[in-house]
Amino acid sequence: MRIAAGFSQAELAARLGIAQTTLSGYETGYSMPNYDVVERLAKICEFDVIFLDKNSAEKI
Repeated sequence: MRIAAGFSQAELAARLGIAQTTLSGYETGYSMPNYDVVERLAKICEFDVIFLDKNSAEKI
C-alpha cells in the first residue's frame, strides 16, 4: 500500500506519527498495527479498509 501510494517509509511514518522502525515492523510482519493506525494508513494512502473473517469470505 505504501509503495503504491508513492511514499518512502520515512515519509509515511512521519505522516502517521510513528517511528520508521515501527512501520518497518508492520511491513515485515514482526508486529501488527492497531485499528487506529490501520485506519489512518488507509486514509493517507487512499485505500479502503476491508476486514475479512479468515474463516469466511464474508466482510465483517
